[in-house]
Amino acid sequence: MPKAVVLLSGGLDSATTVAIARKQGFSCYALSVAYGQRHGAELSAATQLADVLGVIEHRIMQVDLGQIGGSALTDAAIAIPESPTTGVPVTYVPARNTVLLSLALAWAEVIDSVDIFIGVNAVDYSGYPDCRRAFIDAFARLANLATRTGVEEGAQFRVHAPLLEMGKAEIIREGIALGLDYSLTVSCYATDENGLACGRCDACRLRAKGFLDAGIEDPTRYQ
Repeated sequence: MPKAVVLLSGGLDSATTVAIARKQGFSCYALSVAYGQRHGAELSAATQLADVLGVIEHRIMQVDLGQIGGSALTDAAIAIPESPTTGVPVTYVPARNTVLLSLALAWAEVIDSVDIFIGVNAVDYSGYPDCRRAFIDAFARLANLATRTGVEEGAQFRVHAPLLEMGKAEIIREGIALGLDYSLTVSCYATDENGLACGRCDACRLRAKGFLDAGIEDPTRYQ
């Protein structure tokens, strides 16, 4: 089975991405990143999901983007919005997906893999610029230019974004068909100390609407 590094945040989309990668015949190496996010409950969820999903190895790496700031997800001084906003919201973390994919690329090169999976979505999402097809394609080109594997061996890295053009309801239906237990996932930007979702942030609204549109009971544990 070919190897793939799959970014696993602990949320609904990334869990579905792992399940899809396994369905496609990949041996999955799950990578989670503690990037200074205030909603640390998702990392605990990622650890549990890695066990349930049967990945070969799960690693949690530390990169503190909170030292840079500029996002409500890493800076407690910036409030997480509880109503829809226009433009790129303050929950956007500068360069996050670029950093995450770079770490995934490094691990992929070490384990002799040319496949990386990321659960970005450009349909039912918050409008982040690093969740678009143009970004994914550009990073794949960069990967082939910036690695020994690409330059000396002529390997072609592939960045898979299987959820990119799927609506949230479609993603949820796919995950259910693959046997996912979404009660194990955490999407909320503002979980409490018990890991319960706020039900008000953008991530919670998109998640709840997805389950409603899919006609599937929402298993999220709310505050």
